[in-house]
Amino acid sequence: MVSPQQISLRWRQLFCTGPITEETFQKAERLLEALRPEDPLRHRLFQELQEIRRIHAQKRPSHKPSKRLQSV
Repeated sequence: MVSPQQISLRWRQLFCTGPITEETFQKAERLLEALRPEDPLRHRLFQELQEIRRIHAQKRPSHKPSKRLQSV
C-alpha cells in the first residue's frame, strides 16, 4: 500500500516534470484510486485534477477557421 505522502510526492512529480498528456491524467487517476474515498488528500487532489484538466483543455489549439472566413 502506498502512503499519502508517497502519493503526494508522485503527484507533484507527475505534473511538474515533462508534458501533460492523456497518460499523465490516467496516472493521476490511478494515484487517486490508491487513496481511501474519505481521505481529504483524495478530495483535494481530485479538485486539483479537475482544474488541471480545465486549464489543459483551454491550452489545446482549437480548429482554425478556414481562410475564407478569416478574410471576411
